[in-house]
Amino acid sequence: MKIQNNIINNIPEPHGGRLVNRVFELKNNNAMDMFSIEIDDNLRNDIENIGDGIFSPLEGFIGKDDFESILKSGRLKNGLPWTIPIVLDVDESIAKKIQNYREISLKNNGDHFATLYFDEFYSYNKLDMVRALYRTDDEKHPGVSKTFKMKEFLVSGKIDVNKKINNYNLRNYRKEPTKTREEIKRKGWKTMVGFQTRNIPHIAHEMLQKAALNIYDGIFINPLIGKKKTGDFKDEVILESYIKLIENYFPSNRVMFVTLHTEMRYAGPKEAIHHAIMRKNFGCSHFIVGRDHAGVSDYYHPFAAHEIFKEYPDIGIQPIFFPAFYYCKKCLGYANERNCPHGSEYKEELSGTRMRKMVTSGELPGKHLLRPEIADVIIKFQNPFVS
Repeated sequence: MKIQNNIINNIPEPHGGRLVNRVFELKNNNAMDMFSIEIDDNLRNDIENIGDGIFSPLEGFIGKDDFESILKSGRLKNGLPWTIPIVLDVDESIAKKIQNYREISLKNNGDHFATLYFDEFYSYNKLDMVRALYRTDDEKHPGVSKTFKMKEFLVSGKIDVNKKINNYNLRNYRKEPTKTREEIKRKGWKTMVGFQTRNIPHIAHEMLQKAALNIYDGIFINPLIGKKKTGDFKDEVILESYIKLIENYFPSNRVMFVTLHTEMRYAGPKEAIHHAIMRKNFGCSHFIVGRDHAGVSDYYHPFAAHEIFKEYPDIGIQPIFFPAFYYCKKCLGYANERNCPHGSEYKEELSGTRMRKMVTSGELPGKHLLRPEIADVIIKFQNPFVS
C-alpha cells in the first residue's frame, strides 16, 4: 500500500473550507412565468450535488476564468484543486436571450426545480476541452463523444435548488454531506476511507475494503448511480448487490453506505481527483484509488490515476493505492503481489469485463470469486447490463 507523506488522521474540512448549501424554497412563486431552460436528468443530479455541497466549493455553473483554469492547470482560478468543469451548455439563441434575465428557472421534464442567477455566457473550444480532460480526441471515448455533442455556449451563475428528485427506488441511500459528517461524529470515527465503484462487488473488492478496515475506523462505500456506458451494470443491480454484501459480510458499526448520484465521465486520472474531492466533502479522510480508476478501454495506462495525485499534495484527502487482490490457487485464498510469490498460472482474477462475459454466456463465477447472495441478485435480472 502506497500513501503520501502528509498523512491525515482526522476528518478534513470541506474542499475550500466551507460546505456549500444552496437548497432553498423558491423565492419567486411565479416560476411558470420565468424564462426557463430545460435540463436533462443527468445534469439535474449534478445541480442537486451543487446544492447539497457534494461539489463544494462550487455554488453554481463555473465561469469562463475558472473553466479555462481547470483545462490549463486542473485547478480553479484561485488555485484550489478542481479537475472536472461543471457546466451548462446552451445554443446561440438561448445564449442571446438569457442575458436579458437575472433569474432563470431550470426545469426537468416540465418540473421547475431550481433557479439560476445568470452571470455570463461564453464560447469554448471543444477540442481543447476533450484533450485537457480525457487526454484524447477520439470520438469512440464516451466523454469525448458527449462533449462534441454539446451546444456552442456555456452559461455561468449560482444556483438555488428548490425541489429535489423523488426517485426513492434509487435514492433511498442518498445522503447530503451534512448528514454523513454528523454520522461520523456520532460514531466517533477519526478516519474514514472512501471507496468509489461503478460495478457490483466481487470478493476481491470485498477483501480490499476489509483490508482498509484493518487500518482505519470506518469505510464509506459510495457506488456511483447515474449514466454509464453500454455494458456496465445497471444501477439497480449495483445497489441491490451492495445492500446484500453489507447485510451479510460487514460489521454494521464499521461501514457507511451512501449512493452518489452523478454520471461516469470516464476521464481516468482527472476523474480520480474529482472523485476524491467529492468524498472529502462527505467527510472521508482517505480515498482508495483503484487500478485504471475511472478508465475505459486502453485510453489511460493502469496507474495513471495513481500518478496524478503527485500533482495535488494540497488536495486535503489522503489517497491510498492498494495493490490489486486476486485469488491464488496455491495460497488457497485472496492475496496480492506484495504477499504472494506465485506466478500467473495460480492467479484467478474477476474483472468487470470477465464478469460481463460470464453472465452473458449464462455462466456465473465460483463462490470463491463471487458471494452467492450477489450471484442471486444478478440472476434475478433478465438483463443486468446497460444497453
